[in-house]
Amino acid sequence: MDINAGIIDQWVNGIVKDQGALLDSLVPGDDVTRKKSAAFVLLCIATLYDISYVEAAEYFTDGGNDAGVDAVYIGDVIDDEFTVTFFQGKYKENLDGNNQFPETEIDKAIATVAYLLDPKKPNDFLNNRLRPKIEEIRSLISDGYIPYVRFYLCNNGKKWTKIAQKKIDQSDVGNKIEWQHINHDTLLAIKQTKKDVNDKFRLCGAAIIDDQFAYRRVLIGKIPITEIRDLLEEHGDFLLEQNIRRYLGKRNRVNKAIAQTLLSPNKKDNFYFFNNGITMICNKFRHNVFQGSDYVVNVEGMKIVNGGQTCKIIQEVLGSHKKTEFSKVFVLLRLYELAEDDRDVVRDITYATNNQNPVELQDLHSNDEIQQQLEAGMSGLGFSYKRFRGGNPIANSISPIEAAVAVLSVWRHSPHQARFMYGKLFGSLYNTIFDNLNPPQLVLAVLILRKVEDVKNYLERKTTVFYRYIEKYFEKEENVLESKREFTHYSSCFLAMIIGQQLLRENEISFQQITHRNFHELQNYLEEHFGIMYLKSIQILEQAIDSLYGKNKDISLQRLSATFRRGDLLEELKPYLDAGTCLT
Repeated sequence: MDINAGIIDQWVNGIVKDQGALLDSLVPGDDVTRKKSAAFVLLCIATLYDISYVEAAEYFTDGGNDAGVDAVYIGDVIDDEFTVTFFQGKYKENLDGNNQFPETEIDKAIATVAYLLDPKKPNDFLNNRLRPKIEEIRSLISDGYIPYVRFYLCNNGKKWTKIAQKKIDQSDVGNKIEWQHINHDTLLAIKQTKKDVNDKFRLCGAAIIDDQFAYRRVLIGKIPITEIRDLLEEHGDFLLEQNIRRYLGKRNRVNKAIAQTLLSPNKKDNFYFFNNGITMICNKFRHNVFQGSDYVVNVEGMKIVNGGQTCKIIQEVLGSHKKTEFSKVFVLLRLYELAEDDRDVVRDITYATNNQNPVELQDLHSNDEIQQQLEAGMSGLGFSYKRFRGGNPIANSISPIEAAVAVLSVWRHSPHQARFMYGKLFGSLYNTIFDNLNPPQLVLAVLILRKVEDVKNYLERKTTVFYRYIEKYFEKEENVLESKREFTHYSSCFLAMIIGQQLLRENEISFQQITHRNFHELQNYLEEHFGIMYLKSIQILEQAIDSLYGKNKDISLQRLSATFRRGDLLEELKPYLDAGTCLT
């Protein structure tokens, strides 16, 4: 048995045991083999994206009529482009680690991408989880946005064969996709590599080193891009203070320009002047103070907080053009040595220097005063607030991401932004969401959106777990809900907004009047009347759609997705939302 494969098998079995209800919702029945395969896919997603298994389940599409796609992630639009990430998992009980990823599955994957990303192809054979996601992608493509496609092929064995790779390279579709292999070795390496990076690199020419700051030092110099390549080859993406979901690859417009400059004989030597440079933080750096230039810098606890896209492009270009001379190509480096308790400074540096390409900003705001206040206040309501990313939730826990989506939808009346501007929740939308927000308001928004999402999950998964829940609220209304299945996939945030308005109106209070004193009363009212409010919100939303497009007009999933993405319905809903209490 391969040791790493055995460790991953233990983790997979642990997920099957500990996440039973979640797996039942994804894979109904008692088929242990299917549940282990699903658990492996969840493990891959959660590990790569540093999220919980519950969050990973949102991407899950495995089941009958899944076109060979086990999960789909749709990224934010950046510079008119967006990432589409497909996952396919092949988990074997044989733990020797020698099984190669099937060549036949490579053929299917190539054909699948070509089919699924074509807006003109039929979709009626796809399952209820996959079809809405694919039509959402197609809607973006139809609106002129360009997909950057990444396909993760995951197994507990070896990579695909050279023959399969040749098929990828020679395919008109395959060579336009970033193919990544994930296996037991990869997963274990990711889990074990979350530690401080200590290494050294060489600068070229003179450098400015300033230690005239309180407990902080600064180095500004010129680093050969070959040194950047070597650092990433040695330490991987964990050197970068960003999430893999954000990297758009070298076909992104900006990244493509960087690559073209590096490969231009006339421009590459001036790369230093064309690029904004790289910002790195560390716990400590040392150099020979008696040396006037060309320092070798020893760095402890290094992390690149800005310029990650540039670093990745440098790694890819130099890796694929090994015979090209890059010894005279440099990039600007800013290195900041910060004290161990300088978390706030790290946050501010990262936030301030990343004003173009978004990074995972949740951690940067985790120590904000408002975040700490929310954490303290929510504990008194019986809920826990997970200010930092990663790990799996405990009972009654709420993550800042979940909170941001709920508050932006329910109380800030921006459901389209909550769903389709994920990357801006802790960026440009942060103050809009969290300013003047108290813990009871936050928790109520989350509870409303969770209940709406539960209905959606039931309609897509049809599991007994959710059936009992639906039966409690809707009794004989299941047929009504079933007819709204495709509609509800895109409208959860809008429905939550309308239900939030109903909750206030029926209790004759305003948003500002929600406090710890009336929280449990409102929570109980929501629990008791949710079914009625949900069905009413469906009617209100349908009336707005009829007003926008005309009654009885047949609307495709692509158009429906675009409607909710653009927020066209907000104007139609404005009379209802403006009536009664003011929410902002």
